[in-house]
Amino acid sequence: MKGPMHKVGALIFDMDGTMVDSMPWHAKAWVEYGVRKGLAIDVPDFMRRTTGRTAFECACELMGREVTEAESAEITHEKESIYRELFGAQFSEVAGFSAFARSAAARGLKIAVGTAGDRHNIAFTLSNLRLDPHPHAIVGGDEGLPGKPEPAIFLEAARRIGVAPSRCVVFEDAPFGIEAARRGGMRAVAVCTTHSAAELAGPHVIAAVRDYNELAHSNFLETFDAVA
Repeated sequence: MKGPMHKVGALIFDMDGTMVDSMPWHAKAWVEYGVRKGLAIDVPDFMRRTTGRTAFECACELMGREVTEAESAEITHEKESIYRELFGAQFSEVAGFSAFARSAAARGLKIAVGTAGDRHNIAFTLSNLRLDPHPHAIVGGDEGLPGKPEPAIFLEAARRIGVAPSRCVVFEDAPFGIEAARRGGMRAVAVCTTHSAAELAGPHVIAAVRDYNELAHSNFLETFDAVA
């Protein structure tokens, strides 16, 4: 960890790969979607180009052109339905996440979610996690904001909870998300579930961990001077 951690008011969490260990299941869903549609999708490359982007942006990338809203909705509905069916049977959080979020809230930190996922995936995730307390704000990828690496989703989360970006710490598992935090003037923690610490490095990245148990064992939250 590096950098002074005073004056932290909020933690903003990406969802997929950060709160829940879902990215392998998103990849499996794209494979299955490609089979059903007869599309040859280079899934690792596609995921590299789209993780953190909105469903509409992903649909455009998939088709190699600007799609209509109706086309995007159809693609998203089928692929995400496959994803929820696959992951629902094997649902798991990133180790230690719920306890970490609960401890952070108990210390007076506001908790927000900033994800490119849509409302259906958000509802699916939160209904399985059953967080207590519930996040103070949730910003999704179907609200008309540009996806990551643009910072709009994180900045809107900060706005909704009334905390300046400079006092927010973003938790992210993907390069686009780490870059979005930097562009938004926020510090970041790299959650290395799908990428290496080197791939998620940056001057604003204050820690790189495999899961939240590592943060708990290092007394990470105790380094914060929480300010409401």
